[in-house]
Amino acid sequence: MREILGKGRRLLSRRNSRRANRRDNGKPELISAALTFAATWQWPVLPGVGTEPRGGGRCACPDPECTVPGAHPFDPGLLAATTDERMVRWWWSNRPAAPIVLATGGNAPCAVSLPALAGARALEALDQRGIRVGPVVATPTRWAVLVAPYSFEQLGELLHAKDFVPGSLRFHGEGGYLALPPSETGQGQVRWERAPLPGSATPWVPDVEAVVDGVVDALTRTGVSAPEL
Repeated sequence: MREILGKGRRLLSRRNSRRANRRDNGKPELISAALTFAATWQWPVLPGVGTEPRGGGRCACPDPECTVPGAHPFDPGLLAATTDERMVRWWWSNRPAAPIVLATGGNAPCAVSLPALAGARALEALDQRGIRVGPVVATPTRWAVLVAPYSFEQLGELLHAKDFVPGSLRFHGEGGYLALPPSETGQGQVRWERAPLPGSATPWVPDVEAVVDGVVDALTRTGVSAPEL
């Protein structure tokens, strides 16, 4: 599925700029990671909306019921995602605590995400099958396995061949997004459960078919099918 962007864009840039001026939120590891993703790996990124400073993890967007607090684009919007080093450096110089959001699809990786407990079991199942897995992004509630770019037609055919696809599974494809480490969002710290190999020019990622086969099997066997956990 595509994640849904927050509504309303007005004044957010100004609000974030004022916050950065009021507080020393400098996080050099964020700008360093963003530059690696964009300039070295050629993954288009942009700053996420972040959370309210005193909101207990509440999203800084105007939607009080935001389902991905802090972890989605807002201002700028998703189409602004870039690999341009100067733009990335400018964004995180002005918004040093902003989450790093990957625009999935195109030439960038896509992702298959699932609840954290099921994610651990799915990785174990993939390992047992001898299926090589690339980077895996984790939050306290969900894990996302990065996969090679795929089309909606390819994904549709793959899912149509399944007898059952658990509702807890999400697909981050063309027009989607995913928060990357070491971001902090309303859902907690974003980290690597399986980090890219050090020194990689661009991390290797598997095809979506093998990952979906293993993930659907793990979710089905463990009974994890609710939309949210």
